Amino acid sequence: MINKKLEYNTELMVITMEECGELIEACSKAIRCENYKDDRLTEEVGDVLYMIDLIIKQGLVTSEGISDRMEIKEKKLKKWSNLINE
Repeated sequence: MINKKLEYNTELMVITMEECGELIEACSKAIRCENYKDDRLTEEVGDVLYMIDLIIKQGLVTSEGISDRMEIKEKKLKKWSNLINE
């Protein structure tokens, strides 16, 4: 049930936050159950990616800005984690 009509960007942010929270929960359960190929994880990643796509389409961020940030994150992961091995 929707109690009031939210402005588009506000609703976009709220639903994105909710979806990110659901992804956090799915990640936690994947760790606890040692089941990383869970359908729930796939669903929640898909939901978050869709919301990110809506944020891009709304013009709140750009694909270029995201790509730039992804490169920065990759460099950090190479330095500080074992996730990227080259």
